[in-house]
Amino acid sequence: MLYPGFTALDFVGPYHFLGSIPGATVHLVTNQPDLRPVRSDLGLAVQPTVTMADCPADLTVIFAPGGTKGTLAAARDAATGAFMRDRASRAKYVTSVCTGSLILGVAGALKGRRATSHWSVVPLLPQFGATPERSRIVRDGNVITGAGVSAGIDFGIALVAELRGRPVAELGVLISEYAPEPPITGGTLETARPEIARLLEADLHGFVEEAKGLRVQPA
Repeated sequence: MLYPGFTALDFVGPYHFLGSIPGATVHLVTNQPDLRPVRSDLGLAVQPTVTMADCPADLTVIFAPGGTKGTLAAARDAATGAFMRDRASRAKYVTSVCTGSLILGVAGALKGRRATSHWSVVPLLPQFGATPERSRIVRDGNVITGAGVSAGIDFGIALVAELRGRPVAELGVLISEYAPEPPITGGTLETARPEIARLLEADLHGFVEEAKGLRVQPA
């Protein structure tokens, strides 16, 4: 699912690995009325391949990336919610990365499930009947959710292993030379310096307060 204001790395990480599966078809679905490029929150535009109206009815995987203001708009959009609810009802795997879990939540796809999201909104997941969990990847049945942004890479690898087996996933890891050695640590609330965490929490405060108003949309 692509929508204006999505976070590009939430999408690109999983897409890199899923798109590399031999024989796979990945539909880049826009929630806009036509196939114009969809701009991310930082301006990177992605060319969709299909509208919601023309997307196949039965999908192996339905996936929602996250963002901030754009994600709130998508979560509040009735047509987007109806599409996600419909496709999720038949998909083999229902998935998200980062705050894309909010879109799954309003579609009713997280009811009774354990799930994760970006750390800033993990405490809000009970609004959708979910049990929040602070983990890099959380799987509960056919619902697989990833934590914030960079977790999309781990999520993509795990999903390829689920779909096509570990050797195919290992090939993807090797061709991508995925061997992270971050030059700066502090990518979690637990490891970040307190003053950095406070600064970012203040910056995200308005977004989180708006997200507190989201609820499961009526079917």
